[in-house]
Amino acid sequence: MSIAAVLGAKRRDNGFVEGNGYLVSWCVGHVGEFAEASAYDERYEKWRSEDLPIVPEQWRYKVSRDKHSQYEVLKKLLCRDDVSTVVNACDAGREGERIFRSVYALAGCDKPIKRLWISSMEDDAIRKGFDTLRPGEDYDLLFAAADCRAKADWLVGINATRLFSVLYHRTLNVGRVVSPTLALIVQREAEISAFQPEPFYTVELGLEGMTASSARFAEITEAQKIVAACGADATVTAMEAKEKSEKAPALYDLTTLQRDANRMLGYTAQQTLDYVQALYEKKLCTYPRTDARFLTDDMESTVPALVDAAASILGANAPVTVYAKQVCNSGKVSDHHAIVPTVSSMRSDLSALPAGERETLRLIARQLLCAVSAAYQFREISATLLGGGTEFSAKGKTVLAPGWKVYIKQEQEDKPLPELAEGQVLPVRIADIHEGKTTPPKHYTEDSLLSAMEVAGAKETPDDAERKGLGTPATRAGIIEKLVSSGFVERKKAKKAVNLIPAQIGVSLITVLPEQLQSPLLTAEWEQKLKQVERGELAPDVFLREITDMVGALVRTSKAIPGAEVLFPSGRKVVGKCPRCGSDVTESKKGFFCERNDCRFGLWRDNKFLTGKKINLTEKLASALLRGEPVAVKGIFSEKTGKTYDADIILEDNGSAVRYRLSFPEGGK
Repeated sequence: MSIAAVLGAKRRDNGFVEGNGYLVSWCVGHVGEFAEASAYDERYEKWRSEDLPIVPEQWRYKVSRDKHSQYEVLKKLLCRDDVSTVVNACDAGREGERIFRSVYALAGCDKPIKRLWISSMEDDAIRKGFDTLRPGEDYDLLFAAADCRAKADWLVGINATRLFSVLYHRTLNVGRVVSPTLALIVQREAEISAFQPEPFYTVELGLEGMTASSARFAEITEAQKIVAACGADATVTAMEAKEKSEKAPALYDLTTLQRDANRMLGYTAQQTLDYVQALYEKKLCTYPRTDARFLTDDMESTVPALVDAAASILGANAPVTVYAKQVCNSGKVSDHHAIVPTVSSMRSDLSALPAGERETLRLIARQLLCAVSAAYQFREISATLLGGGTEFSAKGKTVLAPGWKVYIKQEQEDKPLPELAEGQVLPVRIADIHEGKTTPPKHYTEDSLLSAMEVAGAKETPDDAERKGLGTPATRAGIIEKLVSSGFVERKKAKKAVNLIPAQIGVSLITVLPEQLQSPLLTAEWEQKLKQVERGELAPDVFLREITDMVGALVRTSKAIPGAEVLFPSGRKVVGKCPRCGSDVTESKKGFFCERNDCRFGLWRDNKFLTGKKINLTEKLASALLRGEPVAVKGIFSEKTGKTYDADIILEDNGSAVRYRLSFPEGGK
């Protein structure tokens, strides 16, 4: 609607806007997507290991299930005789390029493409973008990289998910990014479970206007000796004063915004993405799916106006001096600059916004004011004291200039120390023992997990890799949501935080997955090669051949781990014990089967002996047979006479085959 208004297209129709020589329409996410595996061969309807790997020779596409109506609108518009040129105005990035091209290809369109590439939905930015439209072919390699990424994810996801689901008889979603992210959470939980707290002791001296502490001691007796040795005073043996400063933080990219919104406001990563996307569409902030924390150098002159808008949003004073240069660095901006409020946001009625959007915009505004402010300056004083032959230390801090911290809620600062001098003797009011315990690592929250995803595998990743970590700013929220919706991870509230805890099936999946699918290095390698595709340094078919080879090797070498059935209980009702291996036998649609993967024992409902005699294999009957008891059955059908009779049925199993035998009690026939 913003683009249509700028172009003068005002007449609304079904699924598009028309006017002034333009037709403006929209995609709704990924309108086109890859076809399911079964579209290539009917046998892929069932999940079987012998059909793997599934590698399409010619990739097929389809219209997403719930987006047919809008696709038909787009197809009709693209094919209109009066349309000479198509402008791709999707998000200016890899996935935006893919969304457009998939619809363009599905519609069979071959008209010339122009590319709109903008980071803001403000009118001036749109006008400037249309004045500088680029030829669509300039972005062919960007699309090639996006297409390679999507195909590679399909190949790994389809084949690995089917492979491990078949091996362990449970639906186990496996993916290039989702699995290493799950591994991070599982590993953290293992570290917490294995942690053994250890007590420690320190001696604290209560002095005039300050407290001094000793080093830690492992045994309380050592601390007690120190307390006993401390006299009535302590001597200052050393003083050190340093003036320090903390420079202003950078602007927000999507990940740092999501982290702060989770930590300060309790929003999930997905909620924050939804809020900031809505703000972008309302022209209140710039493009959200960015990994840059700076503006471009040519934006330096616009910074004061952006600062005024941010101050208006917060109802705060702008910094007396705006340091615009410290937020502008074109060398650190790739596709899109950092997230900032738009100039027009100061003219909007923010009270009309939903609370989530309003608070997110306030965070973005506050970050801008912080980023253009002066450094926070303080004096840190450290003192060393000697008491009873033991060294004690004390620290204090004096704020010299609050700088950017005037815009944030101040955390508890160290108190200033009183005036001290070397050789000064201070009376000891009290000497106390303070007992503490070492603490385990903390559970992941969305804040800390986003941070971990951002740097995962960074030490092992080549220095020249274009992108490190797991996922992108645009995809990380979706990965977390997928882990939760798949049942692999649970959100559990603890005090003010919401922790991400692995469910048992998530732990089990990581236990059986090969290291290759758990490591963030796979993603790092892919991203490096996708950048090579984007720059024309690597042919797309070479990249995909490497992925196909990797998937084939995975299928050939992966086997079920013996005894792993205990990791993936079916959840079905147990009716008895297996006569072959002693594992649980549970009921399923076709009968009663052993839960152990490598045990072939089963009681089939359609067994010829039973069906011929019209014996219904019920849970009660199966349970009794598994106990080794003769079971009395009435109304057994005689295939010879057509009559019925009563008898006992006995289960016999020779270790490889199941058979039934009838026994006639005394007086029976």
